[in-house]
Amino acid sequence: MGDLRSRFLDVYSVLKSEILHDPAFDFTEDSRQWVERMLDHNVPRENENSWIGLLAGKLNRGLCVIDSYKLLKEEKELTDDEFFLACALGWCIEWLQAYFRVLDDITDNIPEDAVKRRGQPSWFKQPMVGMIAVNDGSILHNHITRILKKHFREKPYYVDLLDLFNEMEFQTASGKMTDLIASSTLIGEKDLSKSSTLRLHHLRIVQYYKTTYYSHYLSVACALLMSGENHINVKNILVEMGFYFQVQGVAAEYENENYGKLVKSIEAHPSKAVQAVLKSLLTKGHQ
Repeated sequence: MGDLRSRFLDVYSVLKSEILHDPAFDFTEDSRQWVERMLDHNVPRENENSWIGLLAGKLNRGLCVIDSYKLLKEEKELTDDEFFLACALGWCIEWLQAYFRVLDDITDNIPEDAVKRRGQPSWFKQPMVGMIAVNDGSILHNHITRILKKHFREKPYYVDLLDLFNEMEFQTASGKMTDLIASSTLIGEKDLSKSSTLRLHHLRIVQYYKTTYYSHYLSVACALLMSGENHINVKNILVEMGFYFQVQGVAAEYENENYGKLVKSIEAHPSKAVQAVLKSLLTKGHQ
C-alpha cells in the first residue's frame, strides 16, 4: 500500500502541474502560486512541515478506484497507462471531495476553535482567504472537468464519466441542502434525539445523498466504467452498503440484519469480478 500511495501521489503532482500550466488561462505568478497553495491545502492536504505524501488525508476514495480496477482486471498487472488513468479518476474524486469540503465549511460556518479539517484550519479561515474560498471551490469543481477532458476525451466511456460526476454532484448538493434544512429545524427537537428510528430516517435521507453516493458508489463506478462493466446494476448495493457503514454504532440491529442482505445481493451478481470488488469493499467497511 505504501508504494501504491506514493505512486498515487506522484500522479497528483502531474495533474497539478498540468492545471497550473493550463494554456486555457494566462496565469500570473501570483495566481499560479495561489492555486498551488489552495490545491495542496485542500486536495491531498499538504502539511506545513512535510511533503504531501507524509501527512495527507487517507485518500481512501481515490485509492479505491485503483484497488477496484485491479480486482476487475482479476489481478492482472496494469499497464502504465491503465494505472495512470485509474489514478486520475481517483484524484477527480478527491478533487470533488475538496470542492465539497471548502463550501461545506463556509455553509456550516465553522468557528475558529472548532475541529479542523485534517488537523488544519478550514481553507476560508486561512489568512487572506475568507470568502475568496467560494470562488476557489468553483475552481476546484472546474478542475475535474479539465482533467477528464484532457485524459479521457477519446475514451468510449467519456460521456458516461461526465454524466456520473454530474449526477454525484447533484445528489451530494441536494443531500447537503436537506442536512442544512434539518439542522435548522429538526435537530434541535428533543424528541428526535430520543428516537433511534427517526435518527436512522434522517441519516438515510441525508447520508444517502450527502455522502454515500460519492464516497462509496463513485469510486467503484469509475473502475467499472474503465473496465467496460455496467455500473448501474450495482448502484443500489453500493449505496446501501455506504449507508450500512455509516449507521454502524447507531443501530446494531440494522447492522446485523443488513450485512447478510448485502452479502446475498452481492452473490446474486452474475460477474465474479464485480462480486470480488463489492465483497472487498464490504469487508473493509465491516472491520
